[in-house]
Amino acid sequence: MPFLNYHHLRYFRAIAQEGNLTRAAKHLSISPSALSIQLAQLEESLGQQLFERVNKRLILTEAGHLALDYAETIFRAGEELYDTLKHRVPKQRQMLRIGAVTTLSRNFQLELVRPLLKRNDLELVLRTGALRDLLSMLEAHTIDMVLSNMPVPPDSQMGLQSHLISEQEVILVAHERDHRFRFPQSLNGVGIVLPSLESNIRAGFEVLMSQLGIRPQIVAEVSDMAMLRLLAREADAVTLVPRVVVRDELKNGTLVELHRIEQIRESFYAITPSRQFPNALVKEILNFSARNKSGKTLKKKVVCGRLKKSAGASR
Repeated sequence: MPFLNYHHLRYFRAIAQEGNLTRAAKHLSISPSALSIQLAQLEESLGQQLFERVNKRLILTEAGHLALDYAETIFRAGEELYDTLKHRVPKQRQMLRIGAVTTLSRNFQLELVRPLLKRNDLELVLRTGALRDLLSMLEAHTIDMVLSNMPVPPDSQMGLQSHLISEQEVILVAHERDHRFRFPQSLNGVGIVLPSLESNIRAGFEVLMSQLGIRPQIVAEVSDMAMLRLLAREADAVTLVPRVVVRDELKNGTLVELHRIEQIRESFYAITPSRQFPNALVKEILNFSARNKSGKTLKKKVVCGRLKKSAGASR
């Protein structure tokens, strides 16, 4: 069996933390040349280059990031050895780091990660931010997957893949049911709260209203789904929103559904990198989403804000 030197991993982790061989050697109280030899021996035993030199800094390669994750696990296992001797039961835990765009529905995120919260062998890290920043983190191997309501930009040079994991209904809601409400004519001149112009469902809604010759009066537009949910509850207006965002309000009667807009769907994507050593937990999530996604293929409905073609629509 191959032999893995515990000290090699300790030296490797110090270099990764410092990003510099000289500083790491000083921290470890050994010479830089001796540390370089130890690193070379570890890379030789693993058959992978763990660092690349960029502007006098040592940057982890993909294999290096993977090795560091395992090294941290090994050192945690060493700490758990002492816990065991103190009559505490150690647990072997995996780590999954997910980034989510700030505009993404919190309810959708919760539905996706809920099965993971029941696992005792998993440490889940959730981060939120702008899509561009999260993609940079994905490229830097600091997160494993990005959740977004938009696919990766087509001009991306990062070698990323966008997996459609769910499509949600888009509805119009209000505080109380109006039995006189008729779609779309009842929207003409009516106050409405909308997602921001960056939203795909907003783009689809704008096209649909233009085709139908309807002009609602915009009361507010917001990019954050949590704020859209609050405004739906507070504003004396109709709100355009994915059903999943206001699921609880519909259930308890705070809001009522006026109309389901069949021509528009909110799409949710998992963006993953093309890696030689992918996180196995990401594959589990994608497989789970595929099993739980509706069996209907929504080719005739909106995907990324595109309207389905109808007899009255231009072709």
